[in-house]
Amino acid sequence: MNVNFFVTCIGDALKSRVARDTVLLLEQLGCQVNFPEKQGCCGQPAINSGYIKEAIPGMKNLIAALEENNDPIVSPAASCTYAIKTYPSYLTDEPEWARRAEKVAARIQDLTSFLVNTLGIVDVGARLPGKAVYHPSCSLFRKMGVREEPLALLSHVEGLELMPFKGQETCCGFGGTFSVKMAEISGEIVKEKSSHLMEAQPDYLIGADVSCLLNIGGRLQREGHPVKVMHIAEVLMSR
Repeated sequence: MNVNFFVTCIGDALKSRVARDTVLLLEQLGCQVNFPEKQGCCGQPAINSGYIKEAIPGMKNLIAALEENNDPIVSPAASCTYAIKTYPSYLTDEPEWARRAEKVAARIQDLTSFLVNTLGIVDVGARLPGKAVYHPSCSLFRKMGVREEPLALLSHVEGLELMPFKGQETCCGFGGTFSVKMAEISGEIVKEKSSHLMEAQPDYLIGADVSCLLNIGGRLQREGHPVKVMHIAEVLMSR
């Protein structure tokens, strides 16, 4: 199957291994991966901050970049995927752009949804011995309703024991620009999240949104906890 890869800003600038492993995984599963070279930021920081007018040029640029073909678009970041899915609602005053946005939004999926629902695969042959906790990001399971797909994939990783923990589905406190504008509240939320997950004494913290992992992982590091933080793409490429 031919697919397009949307790398996201964090994948490009901060977590290149996540981007690499996503592409390698897709190729391993028989996909021909295309990288639209004119892609850029999805505009999520501006959108979340209420700067919709300022974000629209970037939205249009990304829409055009992702119109190279009609193949599925796969992203390793649920928050960016959701942002693109909201484009039509911001372009209602420009019907032609709204129509184009709807077509792009219908084609984009987060990595876990694509693997499970489109490819029909839950076992990719991964192996990672140890205990892990999984953080379901708000964008993935609250906004897009993707709850079981990541768990199905992780349950088939050989040697990996998934541990439940208190408040597993609560927000980590990142919320994009929320963590900057409301830093004290954000800090208390991630402090509580970290405390709860550490009660499970995990070897790994796994998630499907890098931004959440950066936030929780940063807190764990500051507290001196030796927990390895991994995006699900990295886990699924473990052998």
